[in-house]
Amino acid sequence: MRKTTALALIATAVVALGCGSGATDNSSSSDSDGAAKGEEKAAKTAKIGQPARDGKFEFTVKSSKCGVTKVGDSVLGEQAQGQFCLVTLNVKNIGKEAQMFDGSSQKAYAADGTEYSADTGAAIYANKNAETFLNDINPGNQVTGVVVFDIPMKVKLAKLELHDSPFSGGVTVALS
Repeated sequence: MRKTTALALIATAVVALGCGSGATDNSSSSDSDGAAKGEEKAAKTAKIGQPARDGKFEFTVKSSKCGVTKVGDSVLGEQAQGQFCLVTLNVKNIGKEAQMFDGSSQKAYAADGTEYSADTGAAIYANKNAETFLNDINPGNQVTGVVVFDIPMKVKLAKLELHDSPFSGGVTVALS
């Protein structure tokens, strides 16, 4: 009961703080032939190891490891319903004011388009420095941590959709 209450309070705080700080910069000029729109679309997809920007954050996915059945240690941890996919990423604030990273705003997709939400409870156990993603990231600073997805055993993730806030457009990172 205490674990559930604590997680609910943390999730509520993260969402409340993220609501006011999620402005994105949509200022882009386009010419009459639509070339700028095509360039913008192409810039919205990245691969593992390539930086990808959404709003005030620049994301770099370092690795993705699926097939994990438990995160944490022998005393404290969480068991996967299916399998955990651990996505290690670096998040850099490229804006001019502090911005909070919200793990629950991140999404993963299978090849068939099925969407999976991040498991913020499991992420607490997967990150040695759990407060990494609960604090504001100041301009120019960056943090590295793990976002966790609990997906069925036979599913393979194809891409991520990373967001600087729950209301941003997001950026796609291909996992294969």
